Amino acid sequence: MGKLNFNQATEAVKYIKENDIKILNLCHIPEDSRLKTLSFTASDIKQVQSILEFGERVDGSSLFSYVDPDKSDVYITPRLDTIFSNPFSSVPTLNILCKYLDQNGRPLEIAPENVLQHAEQKLRSSAGVVLKALAELEFYIISGKETEPFFECPSEKHYHESAPFSRFHKIREQILVTLENIGIQVKYGHGEVGQIRGGDGTLMEQHEIELLPQTLLEMADAIVIAKWVIRNVCAGHDISVSFSPKIALEHAGTGMHVHICALRDGENIIAESGGNLSIEAKQIMGGILRFAPSLTAFGNTIPVSYLRFISRKESPMYVCWGERNRLALIRIPLWWDFKKNDEEVDPCKRTFEFRAPDPSANAHLLFAGIAVAARYGLANSEESLRIAEELHVERAGKGRARLRPLPQSCNESAANLRKDRKYYEADGAFPKAVIDGTIRKLESYNDGGLVQKLRSQPKKIEELMQRYLHCG
Repeated sequence: MGKLNFNQATEAVKYIKENDIKILNLCHIPEDSRLKTLSFTASDIKQVQSILEFGERVDGSSLFSYVDPDKSDVYITPRLDTIFSNPFSSVPTLNILCKYLDQNGRPLEIAPENVLQHAEQKLRSSAGVVLKALAELEFYIISGKETEPFFECPSEKHYHESAPFSRFHKIREQILVTLENIGIQVKYGHGEVGQIRGGDGTLMEQHEIELLPQTLLEMADAIVIAKWVIRNVCAGHDISVSFSPKIALEHAGTGMHVHICALRDGENIIAESGGNLSIEAKQIMGGILRFAPSLTAFGNTIPVSYLRFISRKESPMYVCWGERNRLALIRIPLWWDFKKNDEEVDPCKRTFEFRAPDPSANAHLLFAGIAVAARYGLANSEESLRIAEELHVERAGKGRARLRPLPQSCNESAANLRKDRKYYEADGAFPKAVIDGTIRKLESYNDGGLVQKLRSQPKKIEELMQRYLHCG
């Protein structure tokens, strides 16, 4: 059963009665970007009708660090087109994503979902452009202590590995089926590079689930729900899972690469008719490259995020772009150019890939930031095209441009966000409180120069990575 997509509360009530639904969960996504749940019994149909129409009051100060406790009530109200059956409940249960409203019943401006919707609307109204995103969600499945396997995969050689060398492939398959059953559109799943065997017999094996392109809001919601599904499937097998950007210093880190497709009137504007990168694509890319150091504030949110940037394991280190270059910040993948008939190619197969984000990201704020950067690039053509020209890896490789490194700490990301905040706040795209709260949280880690300080202290690096094992 996928999403049920009701238009009216009466339709949902009828479904609940006819299918003997026992529990109704109002789910919402606050500042920490982790799915929250408020549960109701569904036996009283009159109460169910009221819940579906009005939602409920919740404590906003426990959900957002920038909501004052003396004015903390906010509403959560159901988004009826997001209802899906909970695959992990022991009784028939429906989950409903909710939006946040303020005391006047208007969208709560600090809520990540509402920030993203506002940024998308500004891009659409100013440039007629809709962005679609495809996220690659990487993670490590972690077993308890076990005996030496009969079939052991060499370290860092787990990419696309098959059973029996891939220990947790069946769990990945269960995740794929579960996501499909609740309406999350999946492109594919596979083993990723990392497979680490600890000295105590613990096995850590890296996998990836790639989602199909959707609007920025749909993709941000899908990322949060997919993490929830992955964790629940693993918990059902009494094993753990980590979305941490770095769980072992000398092994593959965990990213959340994002493929971007730009559409106008349903037509892809990333590629020209001849299959080349378009001027508007370079403008959008130039905007993202311009804001890349501050976008890390939303896409790389914890100290270990920056251990991944210096690992040289297919992770970006510098602000640049290139064709099919997996060390570049923005990569142009293959586009099926051998297909002569454009009708044979889905428009969203022609994308560019933004490789900085990791699963610690607040997906809603990250995508809102990308929308702001794209809008800036399109509106400031001369600047964005110059940036795109200078930061192409081939030009930079000839010494005609000096590449800027990505930030190396949360503190550095906070400084970049502080410098760029006027652009994020322009036209009310990002509320001042959200920018202030993001900077405050990043600065609270006090991790400036941390990487350099810890280079000679491997034990402290291990402790740091352990602390953030269950981030995101």
